Amino acid sequence: MPISARNQIKGTITRVTRGEAIANVEVDANGVRIVASITVEAVDELGLREGTEVTAIVKASDVILAT
Repeated sequence: MPISARNQIKGTITRVTRGEAIANVEVDANGVRIVASITVEAVDELGLREGTEVTAIVKASDVILAT
């Protein structure tokens, strides 16, 4: 599926923690941990589980860095 977002990060799901409505999906992106909070319904529809290869797509209006 073509997509216009340019911030695409490939990785593998390492953990899915389900709540009542929201799940935290942890992704190992070449040693970098990314956590996405998505609906439990989306987890089920996409068949997400540990070991699934995914692409994290980041679309944000601001990125703030601090030291």
